[in-house]
Amino acid sequence: MEARLNLFGSPVAAKTLKHLVSAGRAITPADLSVTLQELVRIRVSQINGCGMCLDIHTKEAIAAGEDPTRLHLIAAWREATVFTDAERAALELAEEGTRIADAGGGVSDEVWANAAKHFDEEQLAALVGTIALINAFNRLNVILRQPAGDYVVGQFG
Repeated sequence: MEARLNLFGSPVAAKTLKHLVSAGRAITPADLSVTLQELVRIRVSQINGCGMCLDIHTKEAIAAGEDPTRLHLIAAWREATVFTDAERAALELAEEGTRIADAGGGVSDEVWANAAKHFDEEQLAALVGTIALINAFNRLNVILRQPAGDYVVGQFG
């Protein structure tokens, strides 16, 4: 597979990426743990079929200490016994926040209330920001057919 556009060779694309990455840096591990952020990024990327983001975030999750068994079970989180109630709430919010057209009304009140039981307002803001940003990255990468498999942990900062 070959990318349709060089993201780093185009001034407009490079500027867009710079601002997306900068927005992502606003979310710190104090707001939301790195491993939870990676679980959410992976699930959203699975839904959107973004190979590049799956490559990046599975490797980053492992580097952050995430258990490979849990990574293998993210797509089946509802049936898996390895996720906490808070992680389940975050993954459910991530799914509904990604599949907004499927739900008709976007994220349901029940899903939001469940997430609010486990996360305070700042953590919810970080979670929503993480979901929105990974969706944006997924769309860039899928549209441009960015290849996956060569990512090295820490490669993008």
